Amino acid sequence: MVKTVLNVEGMSCEHCVRAVIGAVAVLPGVDRVVIDLETGTVTVDHDPAQSPLNKIKFEIEEQGYDIVS
Repeated sequence: MVKTVLNVEGMSCEHCVRAVIGAVAVLPGVDRVVIDLETGTVTVDHDPAQSPLNKIKFEIEEQGYDIVS
């Protein structure tokens, strides 16, 4: 398992949290998704062999948010 922290712009409410968690948590190999609206971070515990970082980023961007790092 790898812990990845992404800075994400555009998240501001519980709807945003549910959208991102719903898109990322269902990916294979994802164990946990934690969002901190105050800092604008998404922390994902995942197996990179099953869900590589580019797939996680893609799913977040598909929900309408921007990855800034």
